Amino acid sequence: MIEKTALILGATGGSGYAVARALLAQGWRIRALHRRPEEVCSLIPEVVWIKGDAMDTASVVAAAEGVCLIFHGVNPPGYKNWRKLVLPMLESTIAAARESGARIVLPGTIYNYGIDAGSLLNEATVQKPTTRKGAIRVAMEERLRDASEKDGVKVLIVRAGDFIGVEGKGAWFSQVMVKPGKPLRSLTYPGRPDVGHAWAYLPDFAKTIAQLVAIEDDLAPFDSYHFRGYWFDPGIGIAEQVRSVAGRSDLPIRSFPWWAIKLLSPIVPFCREVSEISGFWKNGMCLDNTKLVATLGAEPHTPVAQALRDTIEGLGCLPGR
Repeated sequence: MIEKTALILGATGGSGYAVARALLAQGWRIRALHRRPEEVCSLIPEVVWIKGDAMDTASVVAAAEGVCLIFHGVNPPGYKNWRKLVLPMLESTIAAARESGARIVLPGTIYNYGIDAGSLLNEATVQKPTTRKGAIRVAMEERLRDASEKDGVKVLIVRAGDFIGVEGKGAWFSQVMVKPGKPLRSLTYPGRPDVGHAWAYLPDFAKTIAQLVAIEDDLAPFDSYHFRGYWFDPGIGIAEQVRSVAGRSDLPIRSFPWWAIKLLSPIVPFCREVSEISGFWKNGMCLDNTKLVATLGAEPHTPVAQALRDTIEGLGCLPGR
């Protein structure tokens, strides 16, 4: 096996951490860029941690020397400063890919689509964002396509729903549905109970990316795939499944206080950003993975009960754990 090297931007985040683990399992050498590597290097000891900032193009270019893959999983924390930070960070990655010849891998979201895009989204579905965050995500992908067409930068986008997994500590599941470190006393479901919702188990999502980059010669210069993951319809089914795997059929399932988020949105930037994406919890959008299955033969898929149990156990939410 030829040993390949990847640079992970955002290795302490949910998708970055999971992808680093998945690539390591496939024999890749991994580098990770972080502003304070001495504080996080124990998270993945097998990784070569490099001090640097994703906003500093020179740092990213230097860290990417000799790599054949750059995973761009870095995001501003807490939905803050997206407009000011997201595109400049992406420019650093594009510059590094241009210099190294590496393929950029971007984890995509459904925010690119308007809430009226339809119930089944494939790679050809027109992106007409209805939120500021969605517009920024579209701008990111358009910039990547431009870099691919004009500068020969190779790009792979793998789009998924909301993340499930111990790694995704900033995701809706681990921040809203359950309370990490606390035994389950209740569950909070953010969406309309009767509307479907898409979820992605991070280890499966990361394994999908590892399998796709392993067939580099079969990928288009600018390529994209949809990862289906788990489709709960009705959406409340995920909360009911959590009750089942926890052995707690009596757990209350509470609704998310969108009214309070909306009330605070004029004065609290975080609430404004969250309020803006509320429509994605009221309209079901399933990701069509036909292209992915045709390419890989099957989508990596952990049984949902196992994925949920591993997640809530890993988050410290099972009584007596």
